[in-house]
Amino acid sequence: IRNRKIGFVFQNFNLLPRTSARENAELPLIYSAQHLSHAQVRERADHVLASVELAGREDHHPSQLSGGQQQRVAIARALINEPELLLADEPTGNLDSRTSIEIMAIFQQLNEHGITIIMVTHEQDIAAYAQRNVMMRDGLLLQDHLVSQRTNAAIQLQQPSASTL
Repeated sequence: IRNRKIGFVFQNFNLLPRTSARENAELPLIYSAQHLSHAQVRERADHVLASVELAGREDHHPSQLSGGQQQRVAIARALINEPELLLADEPTGNLDSRTSIEIMAIFQQLNEHGITIIMVTHEQDIAAYAQRNVMMRDGLLLQDHLVSQRTNAAIQLQQPSASTL
């Protein structure tokens, strides 16, 4: 169930350094025991990489990609088995402000397409992109509320000031 219903995104990307973006994205699909041909696996990997704006970078290794591009590969890897739930642990923790907004735009788009996203963050500005915030400390629930004025990442990216946030 974990491999097929849940996708994982981590702060440190956890990409295999000696494999391409495509091969990193393919990995969960290979482990899922789905009986797909090599061509089908490759096609699905290329599709998820394109969905996170990495078309043309399929053959690049992590060292040839920026931090934001590496996180996009990690998101593509998390999406390859078409999960219902995406768990994201500090997905913007190693990214600059502009790239963080780009990642939030991807997450918001995924959520609009029906994927539930549970994201852990210590950054209030990143939490503002969510529909709901749950605050915990030392294992205790402190707050649980809907975000009344959710920040729209796609709109924010269209503003000139988004590049300097």
